[in-house]
Amino acid sequence: MSGTPRKAAGEAANDATLQTVNPATGEHGEAYRQHTVDEAKSIAAQCAAAQKLWRRTPLAERSKLMHAAARVMRANKSRYAGLMTEEMGKTVTEGLAEVEKCAATADYFAENADAFLAPRLQKLGDGAAAPKAFVVFNPLGVVLAVMPWNFPFWQAMRFCAPHLMAGNGGVLKHASNVPGCALALEEIFREAGFPRDLFRTALIGSQYVKALIEDKSIAAVTLTGSVNAGKAVATAAGAVLKKTVLELGGSDGYVVLEDADIRKAAQVCAAARMINAGQSCIAGKRFVVVDSVRAAFEEALVEAMRSYVCGDPTDSATRLGPLQSVKARDEVHEQVRRSVAGGARLLLGGEVPQRAGAWYPATVLSNVTAGQPAHDEEVFGPVAAIISASSEVEAIRIVNGTSFGLGSGVLTRDLARGERIASEELDAGLAFVNQYVRSDARLPFGGIKESGYGRELSEFGMYEFCNIKTVVVQEL
Repeated sequence: MSGTPRKAAGEAANDATLQTVNPATGEHGEAYRQHTVDEAKSIAAQCAAAQKLWRRTPLAERSKLMHAAARVMRANKSRYAGLMTEEMGKTVTEGLAEVEKCAATADYFAENADAFLAPRLQKLGDGAAAPKAFVVFNPLGVVLAVMPWNFPFWQAMRFCAPHLMAGNGGVLKHASNVPGCALALEEIFREAGFPRDLFRTALIGSQYVKALIEDKSIAAVTLTGSVNAGKAVATAAGAVLKKTVLELGGSDGYVVLEDADIRKAAQVCAAARMINAGQSCIAGKRFVVVDSVRAAFEEALVEAMRSYVCGDPTDSATRLGPLQSVKARDEVHEQVRRSVAGGARLLLGGEVPQRAGAWYPATVLSNVTAGQPAHDEEVFGPVAAIISASSEVEAIRIVNGTSFGLGSGVLTRDLARGERIASEELDAGLAFVNQYVRSDARLPFGGIKESGYGRELSEFGMYEFCNIKTVVVQEL
């Protein structure tokens, strides 16, 4: 594997080493030497040199190479899925699906970039004397991508597939617990035939991100992560006037109306909550249910959540693997404990298993009200919160009554009603009716409020790191 070497045999772990830990067992895995800040800046400079040539590469050639990247991913999907399982605990089934989604996204932008980036003519008048006017989409340069651990391939690919096609370069600063995944991403593009330095991984700590943002080789920054991390990156980038796109936390709320098919609604909500063991910004977290169907929904959701049983993440039958670390598991459990102490009713789960590793069971809380962590905070684990509402109006108010605004949902048999609520009433970047929220290369993805700003994916995401340039040509 290209990039930073693994720790030499017998070499002790230290502050300059990234030590992986298998969340399912608590055992140490591979260790990797971190880059110094000067090495990271050198990587950025090499990427900038490669990007200057890449931006002149015809789109047909870029497309050919991006399709090749998709083939590399599919050819190595078992190894890449295994890396995710070893480093952050993802089930092998979800890991294989993640790799396929990455490959499909690479193919999508390879096939559509030519149309998305085509110059757009603008009419400025009639007759031969009218000037010619058009808009072009030029790359900005090298984009620094600060990415999280929960979807270690997908988070990076949804950035680099559109933006490499747009002519940019990329430097990836990945989460410290997935260094093997980070280096594998660099490997994918090299094996596909991209210029060697066009997409690079810098294994650095978060304390060095500011220095890299300020480096002259970096043109823009994208981050997926916590609200505090987003604020820090936005502050650093703003000080040097560099463009940012931020996808931050979420506490997605779903409105469950009295006319919903309750059994089907509960299945949708369980699937929404249990994405990636609940460790997803767009996982459904708060289910706001009209009072008249609350009892039936509680029963149906508990039944649906029971089917998610903790098991070996390397087994294809397992639906719920470990959380990413014992520390993260303990934080989730503390949020559950404080919610129950504050009046929430525990309907399922809520107990830490007596076994090694970062395990936590599927958990359902009811009687969730303001002041409890399950109501007010983002719970990043397999914990569903049921909140009562007296009416549609109150349910919408509760769903919107959060500092976040990433995803949202409506469950109803009345599609016109659901469409109206989703399109006009819910304060979020995504709103789904009778489905759980998910990302798709064809659709813009992103949030509002403390869930961030800017968009990823689709043509809208591609334009975020383009210079949308006006050109006017007039005869003398």
